[in-house]
Amino acid sequence: MEFFTHQESLTAMQWVLRAVTAYLFLMIAARSMGERSISQLRLTDLIIALLLGNIIAHPLSDEELGLEGSMITSASVIFLYVLTTKIALKWSFLRHYLEPAPLPLIRSGRLIREHLHKARLTIDYLFTELRAQGVDEIGKVELALWEPGGILSLFLKPEYQPVTPAALELSTEPFHLPMPVIKDGRIDRKQLHVFGHTDEWLLKKLAEATPLAPEEILLATLDDQERLQVYAK
Repeated sequence: MEFFTHQESLTAMQWVLRAVTAYLFLMIAARSMGERSISQLRLTDLIIALLLGNIIAHPLSDEELGLEGSMITSASVIFLYVLTTKIALKWSFLRHYLEPAPLPLIRSGRLIREHLHKARLTIDYLFTELRAQGVDEIGKVELALWEPGGILSLFLKPEYQPVTPAALELSTEPFHLPMPVIKDGRIDRKQLHVFGHTDEWLLKKLAEATPLAPEEILLATLDDQERLQVYAK
């Protein structure tokens, strides 16, 4: 464990071991902080990302700095993050500070200029976000909210909303989610067991649908109606 502590010099392998240790530590840290911090950066998430990056980076480039101190400091920062998140769930004033309410940018087809300035967004950027969601005119938008995570939520006026079967009073079939039972030529027995079937049942079902052997299949999906879709390699 010499690579873990302060050294006057490190060998190439010790540098690699430091990098691997730091990588695994950050993977565990990200997992412990929850999926929200991975999917979107908010105020506390941004602070954590900057702190962890700065704390871990130095021992990876300076042999005179031990990795142990950085990992202890990082663990302390992660503990504070988790603690702050839990406190925010109970104390509304802290939650509102860390996660402010969405900011309306467009209401009833009208741009709210002061809110645009408050969010520090340009009109060009707003139009980029609108185009990304398939909207070409502000007048078609009933409500546009700038979320704390930096996401634009759009709600179109009723006359511009897509027609749905419910609007036409049409009956529809229930949705059945297909799940992979063969991936890259290998049978996923765990998923197959969820459907309550065996390898023998799947092989028989495959023989009815395709002349391909499982090894020749890139992907095969099955839903709870026993509908099998096969995609060859």
